[in-house]
Amino acid sequence: MTSRIHLQREYFHENKRVFFQNEEFTVTLFKYSSGIEGAEIKNSRGRMVVLPYYGQMVWDLEFDGVDLKMKNMFKEPKKADDIIGTYGCFAFHSGLVRNGCPSPEDDHPLHGEMPCAQMDRTWLEVTDRSVKVCGSFEYVKGFGHHYNAKPTAAMFDSETYIELNMEVVNMASTQMPLQYMCHTNYAYLENAAFKQSIPEGAFVLRESIPEHVKPTDKWLVFNEALKTGGTMLEKLDQPEMYDPEIVFFADKLDKYGDEAEFEMITPDGTVFFTKFATAEFNYATRWILHNPDQQVGAFVLPATCRPEGFVAAEKSGTLIMLGAGEKKSFTVITGKK
Repeated sequence: MTSRIHLQREYFHENKRVFFQNEEFTVTLFKYSSGIEGAEIKNSRGRMVVLPYYGQMVWDLEFDGVDLKMKNMFKEPKKADDIIGTYGCFAFHSGLVRNGCPSPEDDHPLHGEMPCAQMDRTWLEVTDRSVKVCGSFEYVKGFGHHYNAKPTAAMFDSETYIELNMEVVNMASTQMPLQYMCHTNYAYLENAAFKQSIPEGAFVLRESIPEHVKPTDKWLVFNEALKTGGTMLEKLDQPEMYDPEIVFFADKLDKYGDEAEFEMITPDGTVFFTKFATAEFNYATRWILHNPDQQVGAFVLPATCRPEGFVAAEKSGTLIMLGAGEKKSFTVITGKK
């Protein structure tokens, strides 16, 4: 049986308050000094912090004492119109009518309108083995697109992984474009190796250079070596070469199987993993960055297309068109083994 508990903004205060508790889970509600609401869900193995009203980002994720989130400059979430203004979360929903790094031809913010969306309704769904944070967001523009998005983030009894889901319904009488990426910002783990169910050769180096990337001579030489096969990036053992970011793409994943699974494994045996259905996510991005302020080992970002902006997806034929009343759902399982 599933119990639904509706949330209200007035339930959140600067002092943390236990809102729900049973033998396995504790849900605590609070408010950051920035005014953004947070919901902390704890099980016997770790904790997840979700921002229920703020794009339903997963701000923090820890299991067995291991922090899964990238190193960043944000002590807490900040109110912003786009993700750049609050880039400190473990995961966010990128899209939905626009996604990725905008090219000079694009007019959308980095990663689109969904990351910082103000949710209209939020609630908890509780079963005997899980707690799920749920939300609903209606996007509507005069003379534009109209959709309803329902993201969820679930934690399970005694498990060290979470399930992220996004459901999108086109509420307009005409079709709408759809670009979606589940953007998980994993921690950089020194000397960690990559493993995946698809061939290593499926990944190709990104050749476009987004506006936020400022190449150095050293970086250009390293990229050229990666491009020509002079060197490989199979493990995180050259941090001085990952600033600015190194990005790889893998396309048309469904030709390798119905499900794709990716891992990042450290020498001491710590394993982070992500798995998803290729019918939902047919593209994957690997994002590596290491500098004194930000350190990321995003071994896979599942997506419906490459994150190079709206125009690039339209030109490549990878833009999904959602018909009037049509619904799509996307699910990612991710965490620590």
